[in-house]
Amino acid sequence: MANDTDPLAAPLAAVILAAGKGTRMKSDLHKVLHPIAGRPMLLHLLASVGALGAKRQVVVVGSGREQVEKAVAGSGTTVAVQEPQLGTAHAVRQAEAALAGFEGDVLILYGDVPLVTATTMRRMLDRLHDDDAPACVVLGFRPADPLAYGRIVADENGRIAKMVEYKDATTAERAVDLCNSGLMATRAADLWPLLARVGNDNAAGEYYLPDVVMLAAEDGRASAVIEAEPWEVAGVNSRAELAAVELEWQRRARAAAMADGVSLIAPETVWLSHDTRLGRDVIIEPNVVFGPGVTIADGVTIRAFSHVEGARVANGAIVGPYARLRPGAEVGEGAHVGNFVEMKKAKLGRGAKANHLAYLGDAEIGPGANIGAGTITCNYDGFGKYLTKIGEGAFIGSNSALVAPVTIGDGAIVAAGSVITEDVGADALALGRGRQEARAGWAGKFRDKMRAKKCGA
Repeated sequence: MANDTDPLAAPLAAVILAAGKGTRMKSDLHKVLHPIAGRPMLLHLLASVGALGAKRQVVVVGSGREQVEKAVAGSGTTVAVQEPQLGTAHAVRQAEAALAGFEGDVLILYGDVPLVTATTMRRMLDRLHDDDAPACVVLGFRPADPLAYGRIVADENGRIAKMVEYKDATTAERAVDLCNSGLMATRAADLWPLLARVGNDNAAGEYYLPDVVMLAAEDGRASAVIEAEPWEVAGVNSRAELAAVELEWQRRARAAAMADGVSLIAPETVWLSHDTRLGRDVIIEPNVVFGPGVTIADGVTIRAFSHVEGARVANGAIVGPYARLRPGAEVGEGAHVGNFVEMKKAKLGRGAKANHLAYLGDAEIGPGANIGAGTITCNYDGFGKYLTKIGEGAFIGSNSALVAPVTIGDGAIVAAGSVITEDVGADALALGRGRQEARAGWAGKFRDKMRAKKCGA
């Protein structure tokens, strides 16, 4: 039962540790910037602490400062540097200057542990402000295989008796299955004095963050542990672990989508982004990929093998199979985007259809228009992009090239195979192709001539 102090009313700061070298990733990209569901791991965490109303965020890096600063630009996040890397307690101390004068709660998180939720963070803060006022709250978990994680020895009420790193643990302590995730909540007023007392008399010669729990105990102040599921505190140190965390995120996102009224025909083949928004009664067929920035309204069908990114699809529309919607694509209510159709920065009006083999870039297509197979809006001249406008009810014949900037009026018809370089008025017929010529008997004579030539060779 919480006391009168509301944890969310107290100022909140987050310290995110990201000083690991990430050598196992074998990448020029900073480890915490590798994406999960289309968003860098670090930004997942910043979004979660932002949902709690955090006033201050500090990311502690070892190298790659420029990359991290670019990624967090505009978010109010400070980047601090830990050099050399002397352990987790030493890393947290690097944030002290950035949080000078801050009075409130501090969450300590890890940039390569991206799935911890705002709900779990809130639970940590709630426990910090319980009646027994623990000095620290540690997030623990019970993995199937404890491996070399640090261990937490606690009573049935979660009061911590001891925390120990695996390297320094006894055989009995290693038998404990409650492990330390490394995540912690405490108060700034407690954190900095405790960190100043942490030593490095241990097997690794490092300054360990969990030591603050035992130092607080020496002062007569207990700390507490709350537990999370292992998936929530899974860390990423390699490409294989990145893939495993991505898979877990996708599994949970798919389950949430189906619980909200989305039909996934083959859930394991659908890949969602961190901000994918799906309406009710949406049907998604196998092997569909959503990039960032997608909103799908109610009653939409996304057919198999489609790729959708940065696009909006209105009620009742049908997309695919094998369609590609790129950023800026807008599909109107009841419209159809068929197989091997690509849209980029294009609006397809209500009830309009582009059912086969078309490229629609930088275009505005009116309601009820019909775009024939093989149609291309030629939007780029090598230097700039230009707009094609197609009016309501217009019909564009197959294999047409519309050279922008160009406007096709309402109800106009463009004959198949045309190259259109000038505006077409409403209800007009436009033809832009060479005149057909047929020479009777020519083909037979040609074949006879070539056979004779071949035989005489």
